Amino acid sequence: MKLKGRIALVTGASRGIGRAISEVLAAEGAAVAVNYRSGKDKAEQVVKEITAAGGRAVALPGDVADYAQAKSLVEQTVKELGGLHILINNAGIAKDGLIFNLEPEDWLSVMRVNFGGVFNCTKAVMGHFMAQRDGVIVNVSSVMGERGWIGESNYAASKGAVNAFTRCCAMELARFGVRINAVLPGFSPTELVAGLTQKDGGKGIKKQIPMRDFGKVEEIARVTVFLAGPDSSYMTGTLVPVDGGASTALGLGTSL
Repeated sequence: MKLKGRIALVTGASRGIGRAISEVLAAEGAAVAVNYRSGKDKAEQVVKEITAAGGRAVALPGDVADYAQAKSLVEQTVKELGGLHILINNAGIAKDGLIFNLEPEDWLSVMRVNFGGVFNCTKAVMGHFMAQRDGVIVNVSSVMGERGWIGESNYAASKGAVNAFTRCCAMELARFGVRINAVLPGFSPTELVAGLTQKDGGKGIKKQIPMRDFGKVEEIARVTVFLAGPDSSYMTGTLVPVDGGASTALGLGTSL
């Protein structure tokens, strides 16, 4: 187990990609703080499954869009699990719509969670990582942050901010022995993007993916955990797409 003795905090970990990441981290030996905002029962179920398999985990509440709560979340992780070495910024929301129809709150709320959560948790953990000169941050972004898609302007903008922040943060923290990378999922059938992947059974989107299928959350989780582990020790400031080749192709996407 490559992460034995390491302690990880995963935001938005009660379902979807965050849940899968928590499970893969635990399988590699890490103790995991499973963060949730409203899905307490689901988060506790993740913890139950990890502990039943011989791992160590706790469920911790917190809205990462609020800096005070993000700071408390980091402090609670250290208190409950005895330290912190890995931060996975995964929490995110979507409010899709054509730009003409979006209200100011539709982009601001998405930005608060998707980018604000990354900023808040990163800032909250920086002092701890810098002091121990050891730490890894993996931001779960999206290929939407690097490409365009109809109806996704607010979501894409928030992920573009995450990508830019990842690069800048990596430059600032490299001298402290802290690495920051991002994983960029393509289309994965989670609740967050159900409006896209369930339309016409997903056939329209799958035709635009060279591998002709959606990504499984476990596939995204394994790349995320690779970036969090020792095998990626010379990687920082890197954006890694996990999208079945979608971002290599020309195409015109539509979701609405």
